[in-house]
Amino acid sequence: MNEQQGFGVWITGLPASGKSSVARALVKKLKEFGIAAVVLDSDEMRVILTPEATYSPEERDKFYRTVASIGEIITRNGIPVIFDATANRRVYRDHARSRIAKFVEVYVRCPLEVCVKRDPKGIYRRAATGNATTVPGMQSPYEPPQNAEVTIDGQDAPDIGADAIFAALKKSKYI
Repeated sequence: MNEQQGFGVWITGLPASGKSSVARALVKKLKEFGIAAVVLDSDEMRVILTPEATYSPEERDKFYRTVASIGEIITRNGIPVIFDATANRRVYRDHARSRIAKFVEVYVRCPLEVCVKRDPKGIYRRAATGNATTVPGMQSPYEPPQNAEVTIDGQDAPDIGADAIFAALKKSKYI
């Protein structure tokens, strides 16, 4: 049986805030210490769970409950999980926290105007032209965490964020 304790790290922030870059840096940092983690990337999960995503509130509720449940199963089996997902409502992240015993919420704070300028997937451009109608921070609200264990600046290098998360995991005795 795996001796390693599973934990969950939910990295949240506006689209294009730097969540995925921080998640990749964290995976690399953990690997340096012999810790393998599973990343549940919302874009990858949507292809499986909601291949024709509408991003309706009902669909998002179901999607994030399902992603949290998958993360719970993985962590119960001793494997760390990194959630790379906006999860624009606190209730989504709080649900995951209630299901995963060892949980760290990370807020990647980044001004909307910086996210819009980055826009690697073109979602803000689609929102501006009316081709996307539920983009968090634009047409749909984004509820930042009230008590995140880690808050990082999305304009800093991803390694800085990964180091802060790693330190929080050590402080919590999760690693």
